[in-house]
Amino acid sequence: MFEFFKRMKTIVNSELYALIEKAEDPIKMADQYLREMKAEIDEAERTTAKVMAEEKLAKRKVAELKALIEKRNTQALEALKEGKEELAKQAIQHKLDLGAELASMQNLLNQASQNVQMLQEKLREMSADYRELLIKRDALKTRALTAKAQTAINRSLQTDTRSPAKEGFLRMEEKVLEYEALAEVSEELKSNQLDIDREFKKMESDRLVEAELKALRDTLT
Repeated sequence: MFEFFKRMKTIVNSELYALIEKAEDPIKMADQYLREMKAEIDEAERTTAKVMAEEKLAKRKVAELKALIEKRNTQALEALKEGKEELAKQAIQHKLDLGAELASMQNLLNQASQNVQMLQEKLREMSADYRELLIKRDALKTRALTAKAQTAINRSLQTDTRSPAKEGFLRMEEKVLEYEALAEVSEELKSNQLDIDREFKKMESDRLVEAELKALRDTLT
């Protein structure tokens, strides 16, 4: 059981990244491994509970045997006091038989107690590993989602795909640029027209000045 659990932990810790290189979904595979690990923990809990029950039963049996041995010892003493030596021998023999049974049961109890301690320790390790891998799975899930989102964004930038909203915005920007260009052209045309008008006015003014100047010269002659 525990060897299988160790293999599951090794797969999640070491081989999960290899799955990313394949077509398999690493998060789904991690979830599957964690389910198998949880099943192993549940089985370990049932086994531990069974061994603990056996330990409890052995403790009760040991206590009963000790009490019965003490009882037979007391009965043997009472039989001797009453002069019933044969009955005392029977009590002593039964006490000896119970002592052998007690020794055997005590060995079973010691073994059961050791097994319970070992199983509880293993169960704590398995539960701690499982919780650690749950946290790691959540972190991997976040990283996988981030990587997928980043990949989608990169592909979008590479293919220069634009959303309808962005396309519309760019069209409006182009129209504004057109309006600005038209305004600049209109301003230039207006400026040119004003320059022409000024030239004609200057030319008319010059003619008037020349005419007046000629008239003055004529008066002198």
